[in-house]
Amino acid sequence: MSGRPVLEPTAAHPITVSPTGRHVTVTVNGEVIAETDQALTLQEADYPAVQYIPLRDVNDSALVCSDTTSYCPYKGDAAYYHVNAAGETVEDVIWTYGQPYPAVGAIAGHVAFYPDKADVTVG
Repeated sequence: MSGRPVLEPTAAHPITVSPTGRHVTVTVNGEVIAETDQALTLQEADYPAVQYIPLRDVNDSALVCSDTTSYCPYKGDAAYYHVNAAGETVEDVIWTYGQPYPAVGAIAGHVAFYPDKADVTVG
């Protein structure tokens, strides 16, 4: 982590994390991969809101660890998962911050899904 910037949310780049308060279902290739009433909504600046699902509410038998990693100066180091669904492996569908920075610490133990690879329904 040394040498990488660590940024705090500001009025110019706000980040909020709050309980979604509704049922969230995630499907990949038409197969339910996650369902929860405990999702968190992360809203970062002008980006679309992202649902973070508790890992315990994800079908862990569908998950395959990926070698992909990334870094966000606001959130920290991200790891990724592929998802096996409907007989196919969809690569890097999920990301998670194992030790997120304190400003977004609530998302620890949660995962998020790329909207072009999974259908996230908030109802």
